[in-house]
Formats: sequence, C-alpha cells, structure tokens
Amino acid sequence: MQTRKILMGLAVALSLSCAQVSAVTPKGAKKAARQVTFKVRIENISSPEGQAASDGTRWPFALSPGLYVVNEKGAVLFREGHRAGAGLEAQAEDGNAEALAKSFESMNREAGQHGIFNMPAGAGAPGPIGPGAAYEFTLSAAPKMKLTLVTMFGQSNDYFYATEKPVELFDAAGEPLSGDITARFALYDAGTEVNQEPGVGTDQAPRQKAPNTGAAEGGVVHRAKADAFYSKTGQLFRVTVTPVN
Repeated sequence: MQTRKILMGLAVALSLSCAQVSAVTPKGAKKAARQVTFKVRIENISSPEGQAASDGTRWPFALSPGLYVVNEKGAVLFREGHRAGAGLEAQAEDGNAEALAKSFESMNREAGQHGIFNMPAGAGAPGPIGPGAAYEFTLSAAPKMKLTLVTMFGQSNDYFYATEKPVELFDAAGEPLSGDITARFALYDAGTEVNQEPGVGTDQAPRQKAPNTGAAEGGVVHRAKADAFYSKTGQLFRVTVTPVN
C-alpha cells in the first residue's frame, strides 16, 4: 500500500508539466527513400518490493516522461563537463520533458523527428512508470539516422538516464536495429541540485513541496559513478528497439 501511495504521489508531482505531446517532424523535411517504423519500449524491470534505503524503508524505482530525438547528426541534449541548460535541469530535477523539448527546438533549426514519451502502456493519463510498467512509442527512421533518448531517475534530485551517444538505428549494410539497447544508457548527474539519498530526500518528488525545490549545486553534468545505482542500470529498466515494418 505504501509503495502505491508513493507512486501516486510521484505521478502527481511529475505529471504537472507532462501534457500529451506528439512527435514533431520539421517542416520542409526531405522524405527519405526508405523509412522503417520502429517500436521503442522502455520497461521498468525493478523489484516490485522496492529499493532499500539506509533508514530501512523501501521505495519504488520510477522513470519519468522523457524526450527522444531521431536525426542523422545525432542530437546533443547535454555535454559532460558543462553546465546543464534550463531544459535539461527541468528534465533532470522534475521530469519536465516538455521544457527540454522546447529548449532543444529553440537551439536546433534542423531538429529532426522528436517527441515526448509520457503515456505508460495501458494507462489513461500521462505519468511516470513504476515497477512492471512501461512506455511504448513508435518512430520512423531511414538509414544513417540515430536515436537519442533521455529520462529522469524519478526519486532523485537531478539524476537522469540518457544514451551515452546517439544509437545507430541501422548497421553498415542498411539493416534496421533490433534488440536490447539498455547497455547504451548511463546514469548522469545534472549538477544542478545538491544530491540527497535517492528515494528518501526531502527535495525529491513526491516529497518536495513544489517543482524546482532544493539547494542549487552549481556543478556540471557528469556521470553519477559515485552512486551505487550507476552500475545497476540493467537491473532497473530495459530498453528495446524493434522494427515493425
């Protein structure tokens, strides 16, 4: 029951800014000779019993709505060793994918196909995904196109998961990618908010009083290697890409 209450609270906290947004393809984009439709599935495979906190309590691991981008160049949503932009800060601290999407669009005249995933499979409203839940969406891509994706580590101050580098959706022979790409993801710290222990911090959803709450860190984006969760990615969620035509 406690886990359900936490997930409901997290859903409210992370849904304040995740109105349904469809994929965007830039006007005037050239139509590729060969388009393949891919299904992307992001599944929370963490234990339904939750994660253990240092105080003996347990809390459910969750992922927030996020942003995906497909283009030939490979999208740059952040740079390690540099300060996070306002869009990434909103994504990493509050799961606000809409802010990141707008920031990306404003800085990229040729943004490529991109969109927000925020509707858990089988759900009636946008929100985060807890243990056993998943996001599913489709995208279209042509050979040489790459996928970039980012989502928030739900009960953290400013952690996020992202593709370490854009994922090639086709091999050198032009064959579409199919399979598990979880190993292409890493856990990052946006460096924007002082970290508290995941799952129990008072400045983390659903415990924080309001979005963008917490002491500023003034750091830079870096891999969260110091956190025990850095090496647990494959135990917490799974991302698969499957061509469907």
